[in-house]
Amino acid sequence: MNVRRRCFIQNTLLAGTAIGTGCVHNAKAAAGFRAKDGDIRAVLLHLGYNMWHNPQTELNLNEALWDKTIDFMAEKKMNMLVVDVGEGLVFPSHPELAVKGSWTPQKLHAFVTRVSGLGIEVVPKLNFSATHDAWLGVYQRMVSTKKYYEVVKDVIRDTAEIFSSPRLFHLGWDEETPQHQGRQDYVVVRKGDLWWHDFLYTVKCTEDAGSRPWVWSDYGWHHTDYLTRCPKSVMQSNWYYDEALGGMSLDKEKNRYANILQLYLDLDKAGFDQIPCGSNWLSGAHKREQRPVNDSIVPLVKFCRDNVSPAHLKGFMMASWSYIKDEQGYENSHAGIELFDRALRGEV
Repeated sequence: MNVRRRCFIQNTLLAGTAIGTGCVHNAKAAAGFRAKDGDIRAVLLHLGYNMWHNPQTELNLNEALWDKTIDFMAEKKMNMLVVDVGEGLVFPSHPELAVKGSWTPQKLHAFVTRVSGLGIEVVPKLNFSATHDAWLGVYQRMVSTKKYYEVVKDVIRDTAEIFSSPRLFHLGWDEETPQHQGRQDYVVVRKGDLWWHDFLYTVKCTEDAGSRPWVWSDYGWHHTDYLTRCPKSVMQSNWYYDEALGGMSLDKEKNRYANILQLYLDLDKAGFDQIPCGSNWLSGAHKREQRPVNDSIVPLVKFCRDNVSPAHLKGFMMASWSYIKDEQGYENSHAGIELFDRALRGEV
């Protein structure tokens, strides 16, 4: 790495003033808390939102409700926060990716430090799936080019430095299919060796930055080579959100999503570490349609505890997929954390 550049970023972080109650710019403090393997209780929250077909030109975040959500996480003893960064950061190497209201490196670093002080490990997420990369601005239309690879390396490196070399770094990589880009004007889907080249490139960039890569596992739903070509060093989050249509059955005749459940077992047998992810995001839809409300995190915790070996089951994650821009988003996230806490304690 360019030594002058590293010194510039470090000096920029150290020169910033504290933002928010209790924020102190201290790299050691920011990276100090580490959740215990096997007991990771992670919650995904979104700083940026430009991962879908309708990118915003202004950061759409209610910071008061955001802080209130994190305080509730601490109250419920959640011990990991996954920050979906996106356009929420002014990247030192690529400030052109910022929107109005994007956080400065100093502000994000101070935030990481404060939350770590609450006993919550903070790790970043940048999604490099072509379905969810609107946050890359003009570069989302340069996928797999020399410039694209330069930008990818730069933003991973910037983020890792601002998060003080996090032990985990989520890279996304979900839903890169034509179907998932049906409402987009510009469709990009990598296949075969090109997909693997770009996937492994982000893995290497992350490892070079000093962090362990973490990804969504859904590429493995329909590609049998995933189990043999993906490095075992990559943390896996297979996700299962809507068991209402088929329950937790592995019988393909009874459950249209049985292959998703089966992947938990296959990943375990292949030797991958896992942080299974569930959600409560379909609850509202189920209620409107007068369908049973079966929030997936509840049976998922039991299923994985019963079927995944303790050596590879590193914990669980809740993703409510709620944008904390208003009271509704806050309430959905709050409900998800409450449900997650109860599921982990076996109360539901």
